[in-house]
Amino acid sequence: MPAWTYLENGGRHAELVWHRRSGKDDLGLHWTAVAAFERVGTYWYMLPLAAQAKKAIWNAVNPRTGLKRIDEAFPASIRRRKNDQEMYIEFASGSTFQVVGSDNFNSLVGSPPVGLVYSEWALSNPAAKAYLRPILAENGGWQIFNTTPRGKNHAYRTLQAAKEDPRAFAQVLTARDTGILSDEQLDGLLADYIKDYGEALGTAYFEQEFMCSFETPVMGAVYAKELREAAQRIRAVPYDPSKPVHLFWDLGRADKTAVWFAQLAPFEYRVIDYLEGVGKHIGEYIVELQAKRYVYGDCWLPHDANNELLAAERTVAQQLRAAGFKTRTVTKTSVDTRIEAARLMLPLVWFDERRCETGLDALRNYRYSVDEDTKQFSKEPLHDWASHAADAFGYMAIALKEPKQRSEVKPARRVVAPASRSAGGYWM
Repeated sequence: MPAWTYLENGGRHAELVWHRRSGKDDLGLHWTAVAAFERVGTYWYMLPLAAQAKKAIWNAVNPRTGLKRIDEAFPASIRRRKNDQEMYIEFASGSTFQVVGSDNFNSLVGSPPVGLVYSEWALSNPAAKAYLRPILAENGGWQIFNTTPRGKNHAYRTLQAAKEDPRAFAQVLTARDTGILSDEQLDGLLADYIKDYGEALGTAYFEQEFMCSFETPVMGAVYAKELREAAQRIRAVPYDPSKPVHLFWDLGRADKTAVWFAQLAPFEYRVIDYLEGVGKHIGEYIVELQAKRYVYGDCWLPHDANNELLAAERTVAQQLRAAGFKTRTVTKTSVDTRIEAARLMLPLVWFDERRCETGLDALRNYRYSVDEDTKQFSKEPLHDWASHAADAFGYMAIALKEPKQRSEVKPARRVVAPASRSAGGYWM
């Protein structure tokens, strides 16, 4: 009721960290139904992946009532039409509702949302918020973030920020707070987790799911151990103008492009920056690279970069070389090989905590999926918002593991900015 009252009184930003089976999505769906009749507009319900949206929301059945959640929140009497293929509803009021994924929000056409629920925010692509926040601010829209914790990632930070914002609503509700589950039920759930995962891990996951603990690492996280041990090496890491900055890319067209920036020092790697984007032309990335005022060294691209156009007639490698970057190609390797190389490299890596924050979030959330029935991990990591940064990091590990790459000494090069952008100078 406190969350509902906040929204009913005109609140526009709610962060709801509620335990598993607490009714997070019930509140989000029913509030959307109310809002769609108070203001005509577009409303989105966003899951981490578009592929999971149909199962998790559109076809999901409320176990308490036996009815589909969509039909409970949006009964036929208030709908004008419904499209199961597109998971789309048009209401009698003229408003529309659609279930989407944080991995495809930028591909949707039509009017932008005036109301948006991020379901399972901790597992969603944080770039969605950065993209949509100014749209909601401009049109006076509202947003709800609901989730259970997944380590201290972007969901933890947005919760803390909301706690400090007098205009926002932030609430953490554990299973002890709500009383939805009895002590006997909770004891049984804890016993099940311990049976499936062992004493330490099972207790940690129970604390995460039902006590809303942010201390538990992401289940199936590929680099959990290595990043935990790297905690003291995640700090301010300044750019050293006397050393070139090497770039390591993973390329995408419809999905994400990711770039890590690293400087090499004796016996260590200094990762000083990270850049990502979705649906951009390579020229846009070149402008962003130039604006950072680094002196660049080698620009490492995936093995297929000489065939990758990225929305242009010339390949990525050709466009980068035309802009003055020295491109090199990473040897083609398997995902497992890149993961093992990255694990060996991580003990030697220092990360700048501020500029690499988004990339580090992705590395922490790069994970194997877990089969809920067998409790077995997948053979390869899940392909989601975190995988592109992780792939680029794996390419870096492959590119740098050969001794000759460590020992090569090249003069630092300056990449000349376009004349129209040269006022004031780009490079140090």
